[in-house]
Amino acid sequence: MSAGKFSASSFGQGFYKFAMRGRHVDAYSAYKRVTSRDAEAYDREEDSEQLLSGKDLGNPSWRRSFPHMLVAALSSFLFGYHLGVVNETLDSISLDLGFSGNPFAKGLVVSTCLGAAFVGSLFSGWILDGVGHRRAFQLCALPMIIGASMSATTRSLWGMILGRIFVGTGMGIGPPVAALYVSEISPAFVRGTFGSVTQIATCLGLMGALFIGLPSKDIVGWWRVCFWVSTVPAAVLAICMEFCAESPHWLFKRGRAIEAEAEFEKLLGGAHVKFAMAELSKSERGDELDTVKFSELLYGRHFKMVFIGSTIFALQQLSGINAVFYFSSTVFKSFGVPSDIANVCVGVANLSGSIVAMILMDKLGRRVLLLGSFTGMAVSMSLQVSGASSYTSGSGALSLSVGGMLLFVLMFSLGAGPVPSLLLSEILPSRIRAKAMAVCMAVHWVVNFFVGLFFLPLLEKIGPQLLYTIFGIFCVLAVIFVKRNVVETKGKSLQEIEIALIPPQ
Repeated sequence: MSAGKFSASSFGQGFYKFAMRGRHVDAYSAYKRVTSRDAEAYDREEDSEQLLSGKDLGNPSWRRSFPHMLVAALSSFLFGYHLGVVNETLDSISLDLGFSGNPFAKGLVVSTCLGAAFVGSLFSGWILDGVGHRRAFQLCALPMIIGASMSATTRSLWGMILGRIFVGTGMGIGPPVAALYVSEISPAFVRGTFGSVTQIATCLGLMGALFIGLPSKDIVGWWRVCFWVSTVPAAVLAICMEFCAESPHWLFKRGRAIEAEAEFEKLLGGAHVKFAMAELSKSERGDELDTVKFSELLYGRHFKMVFIGSTIFALQQLSGINAVFYFSSTVFKSFGVPSDIANVCVGVANLSGSIVAMILMDKLGRRVLLLGSFTGMAVSMSLQVSGASSYTSGSGALSLSVGGMLLFVLMFSLGAGPVPSLLLSEILPSRIRAKAMAVCMAVHWVVNFFVGLFFLPLLEKIGPQLLYTIFGIFCVLAVIFVKRNVVETKGKSLQEIEIALIPPQ
């Protein structure tokens, strides 16, 4: 422990002096080039050790990084909006474009977007490592603008499908980039809160698409307006990213230490720059541009982190949450509840839970919220199983089924929704962070696709009781997995987490 502390302190002193001369050096070379006179000079300064250890500095102001986080959250808003934009408008679209009697065509309009999102998420890590976070956000916004414009102006089914492919590609790039960017620009003490804002933005996007789409049943061609509306936040995202900070982690990894310092000053304030650079150097090396091989993600010292992330995302989807989101209106209709009311209720439950999660994320921690969330989801599924049984009928079945579904969404948004992407951005090592996040998100999209594909057929063949029981079992398995494999990360820097979790080579 003493040797680790000494090397970090020495590096922080040496690195800053040499970085200010415009040299891109890593922790070890900077340490070697510190002269004995420099070391003695630093020793004579009363506060030098405190400065490099972060003591007595207090927490940096969250207000500096807050605007950058809000701009990044626009990508999550767009993600939610495009997920929900066809829910209320699909019937109107099918009438105008001439495929109203073709359920397969309707399915294509929805599924092509999800398929393209899988492809976008798979390549997001390579895009991010290659061009940086700011440009990755702009590359996320551009296909969304193109695709939404194509969808708004098309006169054919194939034009709509092509537009949805463009939109889906942007949707796939956005979530992993947003999760990594927010985690890397946020002060440690509010990283969980800031990370939860992206989940809230997704909820607002879903609800915004719902409310904007309501007039489509009465106004001919209104669905085109719904697609045009989405180009505005996408354009704002692309433009505002020109003025946002680049991730200092990405800059330092590319050997651009001077720029990393400038971005830290913009995000944290000048007093915290030395400490932030010293912390960054503990686990990262400047000029480290070697290519991360895909095989590195599948075995070796990094496999455990990738496995944990992929499994959490898989269990998140196998809990049945997107089956609830996609088909909640069907369940509500069976009890005589209109679909628009059903969607509003689900949206309010999702948004309410996300706001509570934002408040609790940095107080209770990620692990506690995950455990409580999956436990609550298992209980909620048991209520829906009871509601679907032959022993309940009438108002009792309505209360158990609808109440259980809304409770399920609420419990999901408290932890299982916002925590996985935030947790992964924290536990994945910096060198493989972007590409490993892309792989984990790809797993998310694959499981999401198959749950959506097989939910209704399974519902018809095995019935709601057995199907909801299976979902509940996966929730219980998630509780066991989290308890055994997930560590708490609240309040710790990304470098502290990496050093604690990754075994030495």
